[in-house]
Amino acid sequence: MANNNALALIETALRERKLDRTLTSALPPLERSDAAAFIPFGVEAIDAVLRGGLPRGQVSEIAGSPSSGRTTLLLQLLAAATRGGDIASLVDTCDRLEVASAAAAGIDLDRLLWIRGDSRPVLSERSESKDRVLERAIKALTLVLQAGGFAIVAIDLADMHPRLLRTLPFTTWLRLQRIVEGSDTACLLVTPEPLARSAGGLTVMCTGQTTWTSQQTGSQQTGSQQTGRGHRVTGLETEIRVVSPRRRVDGEVRFTAVANDY
Repeated sequence: MANNNALALIETALRERKLDRTLTSALPPLERSDAAAFIPFGVEAIDAVLRGGLPRGQVSEIAGSPSSGRTTLLLQLLAAATRGGDIASLVDTCDRLEVASAAAAGIDLDRLLWIRGDSRPVLSERSESKDRVLERAIKALTLVLQAGGFAIVAIDLADMHPRLLRTLPFTTWLRLQRIVEGSDTACLLVTPEPLARSAGGLTVMCTGQTTWTSQQTGSQQTGSQQTGRGHRVTGLETEIRVVSPRRRVDGEVRFTAVANDY
């Protein structure tokens, strides 16, 4: 009896603070019929699994190991958004964006705000300098989201060590969700492993391999991109698994592309 009374008091307090929807009520069905509420990747198979694309007003993530296709999917999404006349922003934490690959993917660079980070290696153990790199990137992401006017704001954390990312307080992602909630902006995290998403956001898991071509020698490489610039992505074969809250959207798709498909 005492436990029931305590539960009732907690539920009442949550309702008064408008927090009961998250913790004590069932989430309502997600109607994904309004195409304007989503940002498509522009790839029919992927958008079919996502039932339209990434939801606006939510924090979503693309996660995967190196050369799994996560960066290629990011470029594809930015290309689809800018081709459609939208403005996009990319916080490039480790300064990894290759402009040639971005152009080949079809991104309208005039509609992309590219915020370049620190290009020094940040893959290994934690250090004070690496903490500052991550802190500046999150701050830049927050400022762009607060500015508004962007269809998609992405942050590339793929080359940050997972242990370093796990040191970020969970309130970081709650704060980002409060900023984008109810807006036309989709916030996207690109990470080595699932990190955070909002209640209505999606997690897109990638497993696969990417083919790179050296612009200096013309030779091809499958797997992780070599250190430094001068390598352009020319092909991708990846399997995408989509996870969402309460299985609102769920499924898998295999995606194969070459540079000419962009």
